[in-house]
Amino acid sequence: MSLPRLATSVATLTALVLAIAKIIVGFMSGSVAVIASALDSILDMVISIFNNIAVRISESKPNYKFNYGKGKIEGLAALFEGLFIIASGIFVIYEGIKKIIYHEAIKEIDISIYVMLFSILATGGLVAFLAYIAKKTDNLIVKSDLLHYKTDLLTNGAVLISLIIVKFTGFYYLDFILSILIGIYIIKEASEIVKNGLEILLDASLDFKTVEKIKEIIKKEPLVLDFHCLRTRKAGNRNFVDVHLVLTPEMKLKLAHTIVENVEEKIRAIDPDKRWIINIHADPYDDSHINKLLEECE
Repeated sequence: MSLPRLATSVATLTALVLAIAKIIVGFMSGSVAVIASALDSILDMVISIFNNIAVRISESKPNYKFNYGKGKIEGLAALFEGLFIIASGIFVIYEGIKKIIYHEAIKEIDISIYVMLFSILATGGLVAFLAYIAKKTDNLIVKSDLLHYKTDLLTNGAVLISLIIVKFTGFYYLDFILSILIGIYIIKEASEIVKNGLEILLDASLDFKTVEKIKEIIKKEPLVLDFHCLRTRKAGNRNFVDVHLVLTPEMKLKLAHTIVENVEEKIRAIDPDKRWIINIHADPYDDSHINKLLEECE
């Protein structure tokens, strides 16, 4: 099992345990913040299952039909994940407002505190594990899971603090007000996940630092006179690079091929853990103006 699949499997199991515990305690106590947190855990579980499937698909090798692989499923998974989390945030806000209107109180507050403390410990361990996998694989699906479990960790902490304050002050409205703030925060964080997913689906370029490193590599290649039409994108664990190199017209084909290979090797060295699909076109002169007319360059 690959690291990203292991990460999503562990996340699914953790979310399942937390969801069951929070649902039972949430309905026993009547705490809207705990119920909201339970709903979020249920969504976490569903999303992690979907993510596990998406990771499996994205890791499949290119074939005769999908020549470039299925890496863009990561963007689709992140998009759906973000929309699910936004929907949960809206529901949390709705429940908080409803509780305020109907003046509903919290019961069994002690057990609510215990379950939220357990949730913080479990989520904290999961966040540390996902952070390790995300750093090692740079997988967007794992990063998305990490982001919303970080959000869970913060919201669980806020819920715990509010329950403790309610226990000692009796100010039950704090639980409802906090649930509304949690909902707003969830929506804000989920919007970033949606943005990242859309960027992959719309073929956004690689990050600025990586693109600058690629440019620097090309500029330092001794026999390369110039370059143009540099385009990059990402799909799954594959980075795609297209570029035109300007070489002298008299250059032998073998030497031109050696230069192209040198450039490719140096680009791949930027991040050896990634799969690089590099397409370099050697030009005997600068034809960028022609390519711009054909809308092949920016």
